[in-house]
Amino acid sequence: MYVDKETIKRDFKKKLTSMFAEEVEEASNIHKYQALASVIKDYSAENWMKTRKHYTEKREKQVYYFSMEFLLGRLLMSNIINIGIEKECQSALKDLGIELRDLEEAEMDAGLGNGGLGRLAACFLDSMASLGIPGNGCGIRYNYGLFEQKIIDGYQVEVPDNWLRDGNVWEVRKQNKAVEVRFGGQVKPYFEDNRLKFSHEDYDPVIAVPYDMPIVGYHNNTVNTLRLWSAEPVTGEFDFSSFSKGEYTKAVEYKSLVESISQVLYPDDSREEGRILRVKQQYFFVSAGIQSIIRTYKKMGVPINRLDEYIAIHINDTHPSVAVAELMRILVDEEEISWDEAWRITTNTMAYTNHTILAEALEKWPVEMFKKILPRIYMIIEEIDRRFREELSRRYPNDSNRIRRMAIIRDGSIHMAHLAIVGSHSVNGVAKLHTEILKKQELSDFYNYYPYKFNNKTNGITHRRWLIQANPELSNLIDSAIGTKWIYMPTELRRLMSYSKDRIFQSKIGAVKYHNKIKLANYIKDKYDIDIDPNSIYDVQIKRLHAYKRQLLNVFNILNLYYQLKENPDMDIVPRTFIFGAKASPSYYLAKQIIKLINTVAAKVNNDISIKGKIKVIFLANYRVSLAEKIIPAADVSEQISTTTKEASGTSNMKFMMNGAVTIATLDGANIEIKEEVGDDNIVIFGMKDYEVINYYKNGGYSARDFYNNDARLTRIVNALIDGSLNVSSSEFKIIYDSLINHNDEYFVLRDFDSYVKAQGRIDELYKDSVKWEEMCICNIANSGVFSSDNTILQYSKEVWNTKSSLIL
Repeated sequence: MYVDKETIKRDFKKKLTSMFAEEVEEASNIHKYQALASVIKDYSAENWMKTRKHYTEKREKQVYYFSMEFLLGRLLMSNIINIGIEKECQSALKDLGIELRDLEEAEMDAGLGNGGLGRLAACFLDSMASLGIPGNGCGIRYNYGLFEQKIIDGYQVEVPDNWLRDGNVWEVRKQNKAVEVRFGGQVKPYFEDNRLKFSHEDYDPVIAVPYDMPIVGYHNNTVNTLRLWSAEPVTGEFDFSSFSKGEYTKAVEYKSLVESISQVLYPDDSREEGRILRVKQQYFFVSAGIQSIIRTYKKMGVPINRLDEYIAIHINDTHPSVAVAELMRILVDEEEISWDEAWRITTNTMAYTNHTILAEALEKWPVEMFKKILPRIYMIIEEIDRRFREELSRRYPNDSNRIRRMAIIRDGSIHMAHLAIVGSHSVNGVAKLHTEILKKQELSDFYNYYPYKFNNKTNGITHRRWLIQANPELSNLIDSAIGTKWIYMPTELRRLMSYSKDRIFQSKIGAVKYHNKIKLANYIKDKYDIDIDPNSIYDVQIKRLHAYKRQLLNVFNILNLYYQLKENPDMDIVPRTFIFGAKASPSYYLAKQIIKLINTVAAKVNNDISIKGKIKVIFLANYRVSLAEKIIPAADVSEQISTTTKEASGTSNMKFMMNGAVTIATLDGANIEIKEEVGDDNIVIFGMKDYEVINYYKNGGYSARDFYNNDARLTRIVNALIDGSLNVSSSEFKIIYDSLINHNDEYFVLRDFDSYVKAQGRIDELYKDSVKWEEMCICNIANSGVFSSDNTILQYSKEVWNTKSSLIL
C-alpha cells in the first residue's frame, strides 16, 4: 500500500493523542514508538483481514509452522520496509523533529526465542508472507522469554527479560478463539454404539488464549499470522473460596501453576520439575494449535478425512513432536474416525525437520512422568509404538536389536524424534552434510526403512532483514550496480561478480564496510567505554554458547597471539578486534565458565599496554537480533568453527557472507555449501574432515594429552587455565581444563588448534592485500543469494507441503 508523508504525520499525531493524550513535543521515545507502531499495524490491518478471507474463500492449502521459538527481533522497521513506506515515514517524522532510527531503538526485541532455531522460524515466516504462501506460525507467548544476560565480574548473570513491560503493540488478543487444554486426570475406556471410546476425567484444565501478530509480506499486500498461545487459569485470578478461608497460598497456587506454562522459554530441565514443565509447554501449544486448526478447517464445510489436502503441519525440531499423537487423539476420539484412516490423514499432514545430531537435543521423556501428565496421549503413543513394532517385526523378523533401536518407547522413555519420523511423511535435515549424517549414521535405521521420507532443505535467511534492513548502505550500493531485481530474486546478486575486480566498486564496498565499523565502534564506546580501531580486523563469533561451537578454540588463538605479542610487541600483524556475543543455558556450567574465560582474557589483553593495542577482545552482553543487526554489517571475519559433524547448518554464516565478511570455517553444516558457492579462494577452511571426526568417535585413538604435551603453545595456554596467570583463582577454570585433559577434549579443540592458528595467519596475510580482500568480500555477497530463505521456502512448498503462492491482487 502507499501512504504519503502528510497522512503519516496526521495519523501519528492522532495516535499519540488517543493513546497517551500527548503532543509530539512532550512524548517520550517509547510513546512515540508505540504510536508509530500502532499506525503501521493499522496500515496492515485491512490486508491482514483480506489475506485470511482470501485463503478461506479460495480454499487454499495452508501451512502451520509449529515451533517453540520465533526469534522475531524488532518489527517496526521490518514492517515499514515490507509495506513500502520507509522514505515516507522518515520524511514525515523528520518534519516533526524525530529520527526514525531513534524510535526503532526504543522497541524491545520480542522475547520469543534464543538462537538459530528461532531465528530460522522467523525468517521462514517472513519468506512465506513475501512469497504469498499461505502460512501461519504457532508457538507460545512467553512472558519473559529466555533471559536478559548481564555480565557481572565477567560472569553471566540471568535476569528476567521483561520484554512485555510496556505491552506488545503488534499483538491482538483473541479471547473468543481460546481453547481448553487438559493435563493429568484419568482416562476411562467405555463402549458406545459398538465403538470403544475414552472419557477423560478429573483433569486439570488450562485455557489457551491466542495472541495474533501480523507477518507482513514484502510489497505484495499479503499479511500472514503468527499465533502465540498464553496459558491462563479457568477460574480467574485466584480461588476466592480458599482466600476467604485464610488459605492465601492455595488461593493463588493454581493460577501460578497454570501461568508458569507460558512464563519462560526452556525452563531448566536438569530437575524433574523442569522436565514436567517442558512437557506441559510442548503439549500446551501443540494441542491449542491443532484444536484451532481443526475448528477453522471445519468451517470450510469440507469432510474431515480430506484434512491433509488443505492443511500441512510442520514440526520444527523435536519439541512439537507430540503433534502426531494430538492430531490422532482429535481424529479418533472427537471426530470418530477409524485408526487406520486417522493415521493416513496424520502422516500425510505432518512433516518434520531435524535440526541436530546431538543426543541432548533429541528429546526423550520418562514414561511414568509423561503418562501422568498426558494419560490419553500416552495411550495413543503406546498404540502407535505397538503397531510400528509389528510392522518392523514383519520386515525384520530376526532382528530384535533393530526393532528395539527404532522403537518409540523403550527403556522406560518415549523417544520424541522417533514419534516425529514415524508420524510424518517428510523428514528433512538442514544442510547437505547434516542430512547425509542423519541418513547414514544417526537415523540410518529409519532411512533404510523409509528412504522416501528423507530429504534435504538447507536453511536460509531473509535478505530483507539481514541486508535491506540491517545494511541499507550496502543494499543501496547493490541497487546502484545491478538494479533491484535481486530483492525479488536473490540469486540475481550473482551479477555482482562482474564488479568483483572493479577497483571503483571495490573501494565503494570498502567504504561501506568502514562506515559500518565506525558505527559499531561508537556503539561499543558508548556502551562499554572501550576504544576499538575501525582499521583493525573485526573478527566476530556471535552465536549460542556451546562447547561444540568452540568459542574456546577462538580464545586459545587469542591467548596464543597475546603471548606472541608479549614476546615481540613489534610483530607485524594487522590489529585485530575479537568480538563475541553469546548466551549460555543457565544450567550449562561449562559454557558459563567459557564466558567467564572470554571476559577474563579480555580484561588481561585490553589492559596490557605493552602489546600496543594490537589486539582487543570484546564480549557484547545480551546477544539478540537487534544487536546482531549492528554487528554483522561491520564484521570482516565470520567465525564458523564448530567441530565438524556437530553443527547441523548454521545461519549466522549466511548472514555474515551476505554482508561481505570472509568466513573462517570447518567443513561443517552449511559452511560446505558456502565453500561450493564462493570457491576455495574466497573462504578460509581448516580442521578435521567429517570422516576423521567420525572415525575418532567410532574407533578412539585421539589423545588430547598428547597434543597438550607435544605443543608448547598448547601447554602454556592450557596451563594458564589453572596456574593463576590469568589473574584469577587457579580453580576458576578447572572445569575447562578437565574437559580438555581429563575428559579427552570431546570437541577436538586441541586437535584442531594448529590448523586454526595457521588459518588465522592466512586471514592476516589476505587482509593486508586490500584489493584481494575486497574482491573476496564482493564474491561472498554475490554468491549469498542462494541462501535466501525464499529459496528454502519454495523448496518446502513444492516438495513437502504441496502449497502454492496465492497473492492478493
